[in-house]
Amino acid sequence: MHRAALLTLTSLAVAYAQQVGTQTAEVHPPLTWQTCAASGTCTTNNGKVVLDANWRWLHTTTGYTNCYTGNTWDATLCPDATTCAQNCALDGADYEGTYGVTTTGSSLKLDFVTNGANKNVGSRLYLMQSDTEYEIFKLLNQEFTFDVDVSNLPCGLNGALYFSEMAADGGLSQFPNNKAGAKYGTGYCDSQCPKDLKFINGQANVVGWTGDSNSANSGTGAMGACCNEMDVWEANSMAAAFTPHPCAANGLAVCTGDACSGGTTGICDPAGCDFNSFRMGDTSFYGAGLTVDTTKPFTVVTQFLTNDNTTTGTLSEIRRLYVQNNKVIQNSKVNIPGIDAFDSITDEFCTEQKSVFGDTDLFANQGGLKQIGASFAQGVVLVLSIWDDYAANMLWLDSDYPADATAASPGVARGSCATTSGVPSDVESSAANAAVTFSNIKFGPIGSTFNSNGAGSPTVPPTSGPTGGTPTTGPTPPAATQTHYGQCGGIGYAGPSVCATGFSCQVLNSYYSQCL
Repeated sequence: MHRAALLTLTSLAVAYAQQVGTQTAEVHPPLTWQTCAASGTCTTNNGKVVLDANWRWLHTTTGYTNCYTGNTWDATLCPDATTCAQNCALDGADYEGTYGVTTTGSSLKLDFVTNGANKNVGSRLYLMQSDTEYEIFKLLNQEFTFDVDVSNLPCGLNGALYFSEMAADGGLSQFPNNKAGAKYGTGYCDSQCPKDLKFINGQANVVGWTGDSNSANSGTGAMGACCNEMDVWEANSMAAAFTPHPCAANGLAVCTGDACSGGTTGICDPAGCDFNSFRMGDTSFYGAGLTVDTTKPFTVVTQFLTNDNTTTGTLSEIRRLYVQNNKVIQNSKVNIPGIDAFDSITDEFCTEQKSVFGDTDLFANQGGLKQIGASFAQGVVLVLSIWDDYAANMLWLDSDYPADATAASPGVARGSCATTSGVPSDVESSAANAAVTFSNIKFGPIGSTFNSNGAGSPTVPPTSGPTGGTPTTGPTPPAATQTHYGQCGGIGYAGPSVCATGFSCQVLNSYYSQCL
């Protein structure tokens, strides 16, 4: 949901820009990830990550003077949006020392609080295809999988992985005042239409800028940056949600006034249509020692199914699976009176949820899954972040929200955290050592990125020699049986179709049936 600004360095009084500074070299940490084929064989990509521009030191192009101090712009350097962008430069980042960002192979660890020369809280990063462009994902009829460790994320924190419809070059080619581009993490937008961004489309957000009353470093301007957003994963060790957020506009749309709001006059649906197992009535599914045990790493599989099972079809369903301890775990089912027992996100699920929870159906108003699918067809950027919530203490994810509502009312209880939890000043002190680790990112056709037998996800095949699979000659053993939770059918599947005694082959979608 990304309801509030993430903090940046607190004692350097830094800010953010569109020119390029030269005080610190910008070296993007490497991060490998894999593209998988329908056969289940996966190829490694040598990607990189880049820190969002909103965390970077902003200073004059000719020296070290800050363009933004505390939560206030320098009126001389930044008298208006264009002059400010011309006077001020973004600099490179010390990823580990300043921001607590480390990569090892396919693993990305984000520390919550980093006490280097200055204190830093949180971070937001994007996966890159090159040093000057973000990786663009087209998700229709595809599957996205990653491993995550949330064991060190308590109440009030959010380790998020999501997609936003950003420009591949961060707006560099389209906006003359943006000289930094994706290399320096520009061009962010999401469904909250964030107004805390210091620069939008190469213009400083100085008009109407007001410092936040509860933060010494952040504020909001008159402009917001809106775009379609798919929250694949917003979670801590207590609660998790996946949520599509459609917007009426395509790509980054600048909003002002009521267009930035979450009401019927807004461009986007900031609440989205969420599937949070706890909120949907299964309080024993996700958490420490539960079905998905958050004390240990696990694999998150998300499938973006279309109405005709093609990459040009209309998005019709977003399905979730987990893999942990060599077992495929089906998503929990809704257990709320008045809502059918859905275990995935469809337009029908969203309509019923909004009705029973008494929420305005902004999801349908902004185009529902069809609009999210149009965003996927255009291409979206992968975002990874860790943050705390200055607007609502993350209660919307892991506690009762609104906090003054009756917990027994449908949709209010979202997790077992106390309504007094999540206050940023508290968690930044008590959970300063918190962190989230994302690893083993895989992307490919439905069913290609994880082993349906539950033994982890497919690995890279050898560079030469056989890659496994069905022999080209010789008989196939008759009536081979599949184990519990194993795949037993689906388009393109050639393995055992008979389940072991006591289990039956159940169709989950056209590409995947499972022994349950």
